[in-house]
Amino acid sequence: MSSSVRAVPRSSLSIIEFPADEPERARRFWAELLSVELDARRDGEGEGWQTRSGAPAVGVHARGRGPGDSFSLPYFATGNVTEALERVEALGGSVVHPGEKWAICKDSEGTPFGLTEESLGA
Repeated sequence: MSSSVRAVPRSSLSIIEFPADEPERARRFWAELLSVELDARRDGEGEGWQTRSGAPAVGVHARGRGPGDSFSLPYFATGNVTEALERVEALGGSVVHPGEKWAICKDSEGTPFGLTEESLGA
């Protein structure tokens, strides 16, 4: 790892998203398989449902054509999405959908993943 590229501090798996052709069916599947409640998303969280307890959170939404709507994606928590995006590019990855609170990227091998800004504590 290059010493000129700062590490993203304490990134942890935050949420795993599952896009679905039939979102209600997928919601029932994941809720019953994992014995969890998938609640409607709040303002700023996008469409669909997600768990509110346990980590990582599990999310379900309608499949679409966007960068995070085709395949399941792991989202990693970071204290600053902007800095994390700079690091992704410096390490040979790419930014597919930039954002201030969440973003979708690809690693150096083209595998998609997401970043989400969360308070990571001290």
